[in-house]
Amino acid sequence: MTINEILCKEFNLKPAQCENVLKLIDDGNTIPFIARYRKEMTGSLDDQVLREIFERLTYLRNLEKRRTEIENALTEQGNLTDELKAKLASAVTMTELEDLYRPFRPKRRTRATIAKEKGLEPLALLLMMQNQKRGSAEEIAMPFVNPEKGVNDVQEALQGARDILSEQMSDDADTRKALRSLINRTGVLESRKAKDEDSVYSMYYEFSQDVRTIPPHRVLAVNRGEREEFLKVDVRMDDAACVGILEKAFVREGSVTTEQVRMTAQDAWERLLKPSIEREIRNELTDRANESAIQVFGKNLHQLLMAPPVKGRVTLGVDPGFRTGCKLAIVDENGKVLATGVGHFTLPGQEAAKARARREIIDMCKKHGVTAIAIGNGTASREAEQFIASLLPDLPQGTAYMIVSEAGASVYSASKLAAEEFPQFDVSLRSAVSIARRMQDPLAELVKIDPKAIGVGQYQHDLKEKELEAELDGVVESCVNSVGVEVSTASPALLSHVAGIGPALAKNIVAYREENGIASRAQLKKVPKLGPKAFEQCAGFLRVRDSKNVLDATAVHPESYDTAKALLETLGYQLSDVKNGKIADLQARADERGLKALAQQLNVGEPTLKDILRELLKPGRDPRDDLPKPILRTDVLDIKDLAPGMELMGTVRNVIDFGAFVDIGVHQDGLVHISRMSNRFIKHPAEVVKVGDVVKVWVLDVDQKKQRIALTMLAPKKEK
Repeated sequence: MTINEILCKEFNLKPAQCENVLKLIDDGNTIPFIARYRKEMTGSLDDQVLREIFERLTYLRNLEKRRTEIENALTEQGNLTDELKAKLASAVTMTELEDLYRPFRPKRRTRATIAKEKGLEPLALLLMMQNQKRGSAEEIAMPFVNPEKGVNDVQEALQGARDILSEQMSDDADTRKALRSLINRTGVLESRKAKDEDSVYSMYYEFSQDVRTIPPHRVLAVNRGEREEFLKVDVRMDDAACVGILEKAFVREGSVTTEQVRMTAQDAWERLLKPSIEREIRNELTDRANESAIQVFGKNLHQLLMAPPVKGRVTLGVDPGFRTGCKLAIVDENGKVLATGVGHFTLPGQEAAKARARREIIDMCKKHGVTAIAIGNGTASREAEQFIASLLPDLPQGTAYMIVSEAGASVYSASKLAAEEFPQFDVSLRSAVSIARRMQDPLAELVKIDPKAIGVGQYQHDLKEKELEAELDGVVESCVNSVGVEVSTASPALLSHVAGIGPALAKNIVAYREENGIASRAQLKKVPKLGPKAFEQCAGFLRVRDSKNVLDATAVHPESYDTAKALLETLGYQLSDVKNGKIADLQARADERGLKALAQQLNVGEPTLKDILRELLKPGRDPRDDLPKPILRTDVLDIKDLAPGMELMGTVRNVIDFGAFVDIGVHQDGLVHISRMSNRFIKHPAEVVKVGDVVKVWVLDVDQKKQRIALTMLAPKKEK
């Protein structure tokens, strides 16, 4: 099958649809642009499916490239037969290709190559043929004894011949495939204690689970335990069954050399195949676990970045600390810094300092109209929360606070980007500003930080870095472009994730903006090095809210402006009516005309027409506004206050393979195990919850000593 045919089958695509997607990708279009503005060509495939198609396309093209390289290498060696060429053509994975090439790949010096140098290859062939009924193997081997070549007796000759055959058996592609299949079905991953020292891996000291059922997080856990030398890990296999596969493939009964081949099969398994296949199985398990963990990380990051912003509130950011005090920063509704300071109110005693901090914070909040407070969840956060909560009665009515994750804040505040953004502030004050902005607009602030530092995954430091970065970069790009970016205020970090714009072009936009201002999308064409292709890719995702053209504040692409105006005129409106909010019955008029008829009249596809209508009805809408609002608190709860059966509302902070961690306002996230999430069977917690969800939970158990809280999402049964 061709690559197009494979993609059509795997993704259930029509041939023309597949060809369009591949052409759009090969023409240099970005995934967000294709997903949003080329729906007619793709059949309205979303960006996630398009990314999966792109990844699979890349793999298949690399597969074809490797197939060609192997064919060329075999041709040069003179080893490319019609049969081998057919097998190469039918191989559908890299593993199959490499298995076929394995016998011909240049090897380091082995027992088999040494035996060949001694002239024992013809003897190996005679043994393998197993067609001699008389005499003995020793008699067959006698002519190959040659002390000058290092073959001193018959037994050395037979051993050398068996070494050659062992390597041939271990290189046989069909045999390796059959062994992998057997071990994937019947193998057991085992781990045991490696040294007399306690560790966090105690549950894996006497652990075993079938290879086919072991979940990804356990694979990653035992891998890490092995790497840190607390565990010994191996794959238990049915040796007899594995040797049986070799015997079935190579042993022929009734010959005087049969026993030699049977001995060879045993040796090939124990010495060559078993360690090799075990490595392959472990690598496959690790690759699958990597893929699963990266997908979980990506989903969690997506939900975190798409968390609803706390809009329209002047916000106080608090970066808690003990000895050096708590750093404070007040930012306005748009994130502009209004005031900074330091308060000493977390250490015991120091009543005078606490009283002074109380007065100063109340004065700052009243002066600037603070109605929201973001408190970092790091060191001294509990003490900071208690102090801030005690101030609420004296602050403007409606003021509330939220505990905000500090993950990555220190990375950002010490970065070159933060230094360029806030050269007048020290590192800790930058962190306070970041904490305040995280609550106001998580997406705009978190894109400044390496996604791996945000802490919403599992075992992320053990994952393949290149693959993880590719996944997370795609997630960030998807989130930024689905929300859209206000070009007049966006940071270079945020702009760099817009389709068609990278870091260099983002800096050019900011530099041009600072010198000239940006009053319209069309003006973006004047930005140095922002050419026609880049403009095509990015324009629809950039908003210019103060533009005279109301369409510049929407997701309508400039290429569709004429269509949007024609649509309005057809339905009896003017462009100014959109800005003045006088199009309430626009959808009703469109439905009355019929979308299909309107699309034909305006010479536009129905998907694009629907998108234009949606944008005209809610210009510049933020998809995050439709999500449940984050929980802002006005009271303090301590882990000592918790009791089994207590009902609480919480926010999902992290989703992992075996459950989800939920912030219930006590400074220590509680764990909802996967078994306590739903009354129905679920394979993964992501089927029920996602990062940022506000959920109702009940306390199951509290371990104050270990600071562990067990929660359930299943309502307790009421007594009759």
